[in-house]
Amino acid sequence: MARILIVDDEHQISSRLETFFQRSGFETTIVSNGEQALQIAQTGDYDVILLDLKLPLKDGWTVLRELREQGNQTPVIVMTASFIAPEELLKMGANDCVEKPFKFRDLLTTVRKQIEP
Repeated sequence: MARILIVDDEHQISSRLETFFQRSGFETTIVSNGEQALQIAQTGDYDVILLDLKLPLKDGWTVLRELREQGNQTPVIVMTASFIAPEELLKMGANDCVEKPFKFRDLLTTVRKQIEP
């Protein structure tokens, strides 16, 4: 079973994502701040990380940079409500990006592209 780390400080969003992905056959873990995200990502074996950029304690940009600096190559899909050029996110080490609000089915397709050969 594929494992997803959901990093978002908006409880309603993370809870809905968790329910959706569990019903789609995934195992999920939710964290709500950047420090937790780094800690859990280092200790867990995840197939993909869904990462919001606006997080308390450490923002998503910092989390992404530090993950890559530590050699963590887990695919990261950035979820953002602000417009950011996709090429900027790719330069920072993201594998893909979805703009909030997104359709859950579209996000599922994006996740599957990252974890299926």
